[in-house]
Amino acid sequence: MRRTRGRVIELTSVEQLDRRLAAGATSLSGWVLVGLDLRDRADVLRTHDVAGTLFLGCRLPDEALSLRGRGAIVFPAVPDVPVDTFRGSLYTPGDLYDTTPYDACYDARVYAWSKAPDSREVLLAKTLHDHAIDAALAGWCRGRRLVGVMGGHALRRGEPAYAEAARLGRLLGADRVVATGGGPGAMEAANLGARLARHSPEDLDDALAMLATEPGYRPDAGAWARAALAVCDRFPTTADSLGIPTWHYGHEPSNAFATAIAKYFHNATREAILLEVCDAGIVFLPGAAGTVQEIFQDACENYYADPSSVAPMVLVGRSHWVEELPAWPLLRALAADRTMAPLLHLVDTVEEAAALIADRS
Repeated sequence: MRRTRGRVIELTSVEQLDRRLAAGATSLSGWVLVGLDLRDRADVLRTHDVAGTLFLGCRLPDEALSLRGRGAIVFPAVPDVPVDTFRGSLYTPGDLYDTTPYDACYDARVYAWSKAPDSREVLLAKTLHDHAIDAALAGWCRGRRLVGVMGGHALRRGEPAYAEAARLGRLLGADRVVATGGGPGAMEAANLGARLARHSPEDLDDALAMLATEPGYRPDAGAWARAALAVCDRFPTTADSLGIPTWHYGHEPSNAFATAIAKYFHNATREAILLEVCDAGIVFLPGAAGTVQEIFQDACENYYADPSSVAPMVLVGRSHWVEELPAWPLLRALAADRTMAPLLHLVDTVEEAAALIADRS
């Protein structure tokens, strides 16, 4: 349950509603009820003031049509869609990987549905879902300092660069919450390292060895996911980390190491939100087109930001960012004489990158 400014009260369970009624509430005016089954609360709805009450995806008794006549605003759930269009929380790995084989799990089912032609109802469901994820993510981020890790999705388990990305996640996770794009490759490795931030380096080495038996999600995404879930079972965590993937790229399954997952349908929204939440800065590991896009999208945000809002940008890999994909020279030229200039860094090791972020604490 979350209370916001003024009279707005948001309830996400019937138990929360019952507690407020038992405490003497006589009006639901101005309340927001999300996804509640109210079919056996007809007496409450009949006897309490509902003017201005917002019912989002609630299951209502048959006489609920009278609620609108009494001033309530009722948004029913969109029928025949596999997602909760008004969900009140972020996903967990268990939500996405709810069953086997992989093709039968929630993540795969929703992706298959999302590829169908967009009818008016489908578009509405996707938009409402992403709006709900926006709200849930805003609440989850409150009080946390997030540092982003961006990098190539094609990185495979067992490769040295994968282990380096995992070590970066572990170092950053010691005093920050690590956020990634939530997919495979460097994103998965960083979320893995963050998950094990309170474990020993030896535990991370053991986890990497377990994962190396299933290097990639092709040809068997199920085996790839099971290897990750086995690591989660062996190494429980109390360290938070965030993944923000998208079903737009649903052929790449979400990684199972982020403890909270804000999965979107609309990739443009997801990209903007991912950069926006990383208030402690972003580390960019070697990558290709997607990572280059993220570098300059983040640079644009910093270029126009209020000086107090500019966050560090740390690029790892001099040869990659100066010679192979020379983003660094352009980035430096863009930042000349701007507030962001002293917050741009080019380093060769993940240890240097983590130290630069730590220095900004």
